[in-house]
Amino acid sequence: MTEKAPGARALPSTARLLDIMARLRDPNGGCPWDVEQTFRTIAPYTIEEAYEVADAIERDDMALLCDELGDLLLQVVFHARMAEEDDRFDFEDVAAGISDKMVRRHPHVFGDASVESAAAQTVAWEDQKAAERDANGETADTGVLANVPVGLPALTRAVKLQRRAARVGFDWPDKADVMGKIEEEQAELVQEMSVPAPDPDRLEDEMGDLLFVIANLARWLEVDPEAALRRTNAKFERRFREVERRLAARGKAPTDSTLEEMDALWTEIKTAEKAG
Repeated sequence: MTEKAPGARALPSTARLLDIMARLRDPNGGCPWDVEQTFRTIAPYTIEEAYEVADAIERDDMALLCDELGDLLLQVVFHARMAEEDDRFDFEDVAAGISDKMVRRHPHVFGDASVESAAAQTVAWEDQKAAERDANGETADTGVLANVPVGLPALTRAVKLQRRAARVGFDWPDKADVMGKIEEEQAELVQEMSVPAPDPDRLEDEMGDLLFVIANLARWLEVDPEAALRRTNAKFERRFREVERRLAARGKAPTDSTLEEMDALWTEIKTAEKAG
């Protein structure tokens, strides 16, 4: 591959993509589906594409990642085009804004400041964000937990809330204390499950408490709970599909197999994976 300067291909390709989106959104000769979309109707696709980027990374598939990043970029271009049509902002404003923000939030790279570690930079980043919100008058909420987006995946938001609280000292002294809290929350859930006709709302509440403290343990272990669960989902899917394959080799399907038979196959597959 011929070595190129950073961003050498960016401008022509980006200009072409912006032109394509403008044509798709043109009421005269554009795509009827693209023309009728709004910020709200496109938002779910934006979230979906972000997850597909994460999935490509989890699969360690660089060709797929390149493709999915293109899909995600299209979402940015789509939103920017709709905003431009309303004379609010355009793609250049988006790119300029994030460029300015990256320079502003990395004074240790683009200025004279210094940070000792990635952890210190995380704290500095959050401090800078808070200062920017105050300067812009974006919110009257000045609390520690202000502006943690409610639209985040629940486990991710739980960790962000916990990190904010930990910064002001509201945290467990040690991860052993978190493990103790998990046992406590588990016992409360078991107690709620044991009553005749359990209240669904109380069950949900106790389950939420347990998941929240598990997310807290993940934070202590420096494990991303969303990534961990995605990994386990993929592992479960892989192993169950192999159970189906082995049953099919016997001329059977899960629906006409016993739990004991499927569990035995699952154990074989799990053992083989760990041995390999």
